Amino acid sequence: MISFNEPVNISKGVEYINKVIQENKRLNGDGEYTKRCSEWLEKNFHAKKVLLTTSCTHALEMAALLCEIKVGDEVIMPSYTFVTTANAFVLRGAKVKFVDIRKDTMNMDETLIENAITKKTRAIVPVHYAGVGCEMDAIMQIAKDYHLFVVEDAAQGMMATYKEKFLGTIGDFGTYSFHETKNYTMGEGGLILINQESYISKGEIIREKGTNRTQFFRGEVDKYSWVDIGSSYLPSEMNAAYLYAQLEIANEINQKRLDMWDRYYAGLKRLEQKERIELPHIPEECQHNGHIFYIKTKDLDERTKLLNFLKTNGIGAVFHYVPLHSSIAGKKYGEFIGEDKYTTRESERLIRLPMFYALKDEEIDYIIEKIEEFYQTN
Repeated sequence: MISFNEPVNISKGVEYINKVIQENKRLNGDGEYTKRCSEWLEKNFHAKKVLLTTSCTHALEMAALLCEIKVGDEVIMPSYTFVTTANAFVLRGAKVKFVDIRKDTMNMDETLIENAITKKTRAIVPVHYAGVGCEMDAIMQIAKDYHLFVVEDAAQGMMATYKEKFLGTIGDFGTYSFHETKNYTMGEGGLILINQESYISKGEIIREKGTNRTQFFRGEVDKYSWVDIGSSYLPSEMNAAYLYAQLEIANEINQKRLDMWDRYYAGLKRLEQKERIELPHIPEECQHNGHIFYIKTKDLDERTKLLNFLKTNGIGAVFHYVPLHSSIAGKKYGEFIGEDKYTTRESERLIRLPMFYALKDEEIDYIIEKIEEFYQTN
């Protein structure tokens, strides 16, 4: 069976975890490896401040707190996203305004955002699906015109860029995920990128349970105490150690995923030319990161048949999000603005193919072969 995903396994990760346990003897957060990860990320992404978190969910919750989202506020985002994107803001009392996606990238349609803005709107949350950037110039201009925050959900976007700017570094805040399904993993984990100097201190306080403990350890205050609301968002040093081993070879991991993505694309291009499937579209201004390789079938019925066929042949292909606006909580806490022209229809056509660091070329070739076989008889 070819799994859909296997977490990245770098031998040095175990070595670094052992060092944390046996030599450093410090398992809680903000130790040697948390600092190493943060420094690497800030340097390579030209980020003002990076704070590792226990998950991308918690990074988004921190962003909502930094935006001071409150009851009655509205936040605009796509419906085609993971529940976390909405939950972080709903927890603060906001109502979610969903807008339709673009058919080509599966990202929020930037031309529909203004129609969803009201006097209650506080933030726009673009989601960079599959590590392909949203149209950030347009989104940032809208945010500037209406004095709104921009929180980039770049859970899938590490190492990807929009006009040579790393995803997550363009808006006021950005978030990454290091869940085991992501290109770089610490099992469960994430980070928040704080791109405005004025929010760095508050971000540190929120992450440290609402205390100024971080400033205390830097010698900036003579004692630390509870100074604001917050929670415990620090990941364990063991998680950070596992991640750091991957950051040391981040470019190698990224290139391997791009090579695998290219192999899929080249091998399946014939079926697209025959108009049997659709392949991903990468806008010229975007550099993706090979996070997801998906195909689109004719419709939901064909997708179901193909998924069953692949499963029968030992291939762990899967669909993705069920649009949030169609869910029980989505109807309770959100509202779809405008026409659902693409969100539901395109989500029902999409299949994600196996994609992980240890995936072999011959396995990709086998998957391509089986997809071609399916369309020869259907």
